[in-house]
Amino acid sequence: MLGLDISSSSVKLVELGQDKAGNLVLERCAIVPLERGWITDGNIEKFDEVADAVRRLVKKSGTKTKNVAMALPPSAVITKKIILPGGMSDQELEMQVETEANQYIPFPLDEVSLDFCIVGPSATSSGDIEVLIAASRREKVQDIQGLAEAAGLKPVIVDVESYASRLATGRLIENLPNKGVGSIVALFEVGALTTSMQVIRNDEVLYDRDQAFGGAQLTQLIVRQYGFSLEEAESKKRSGELPDDYESSVLSPFVESMVQEIGRALQFFFTSTPHNKVDYVMLAGGSAALPGLTAAVTQHTTFACTLVNPFEGMEIGEGVRLKKMTREAPSYLTSCGLALRRFMQ
Repeated sequence: MLGLDISSSSVKLVELGQDKAGNLVLERCAIVPLERGWITDGNIEKFDEVADAVRRLVKKSGTKTKNVAMALPPSAVITKKIILPGGMSDQELEMQVETEANQYIPFPLDEVSLDFCIVGPSATSSGDIEVLIAASRREKVQDIQGLAEAAGLKPVIVDVESYASRLATGRLIENLPNKGVGSIVALFEVGALTTSMQVIRNDEVLYDRDQAFGGAQLTQLIVRQYGFSLEEAESKKRSGELPDDYESSVLSPFVESMVQEIGRALQFFFTSTPHNKVDYVMLAGGSAALPGLTAAVTQHTTFACTLVNPFEGMEIGEGVRLKKMTREAPSYLTSCGLALRRFMQ
């Protein structure tokens, strides 16, 4: 099964396999940029253009796999943990979930795609179980299903982007001292227009928040400084073909303001929770790999900051161009998390 991540600036695909010893293998990964405005706030504004980009992505990756896992942005999904009596049959549980869901979902249930899973026994009331319900407007789900189908793929899973990125990050947290148990990790995903932050401890989200700040602002600065068109600025930013003074007059001030945003987000977390520190800061997303960013975050916040490579510790398949993959790795966090769903059925 492929992981396909559709964001406001690009579509990304990851295919994972396993070798005989059960180690994960990165078989394929590919990325195709999208033009600004094709996808806005998670809504597909230009269906045909995005579908065409997904077709090009599949072709570029060389995959023959048809099954695909995709995700919706957290803003398009309502999730809620509820407590239900244990010992119900599947059918009873389903009816009970629908009854409960009615309270939390502001749309008629027949306009909604709904799913649930049992998290485990309730921590507070014995004999009861904790159940996670997730619901989205059916049209949202059908939109991204339609994109996959237009590219000849078969959508089998629709996840939530933040859950997928947590799944991929979970592998990396296990590599931390003491397997990351008890560690508080602040994960920042720097997108084109938004930076999302999740603070995680032992698979639990302590805090999450989105900020209107991202890599597109760097593109705008390049346009203003050098008079390029948006397209030119974006492609030169990706290839690094920029004038000599780029680092001092554009990149450094941008990195500085990004560090300030990350510091501010951490402060929000500290003031709205009992916590006053994090153990690690992890940066993912297309703009996370900017030179000097992780060091500047460490210096500004005093917390150890690393760049996320979701393929860390995996074997690398023959079809993967190592240098290119290493450069783009932080962009693949969500698509890698979606591809990991293959091993969790």
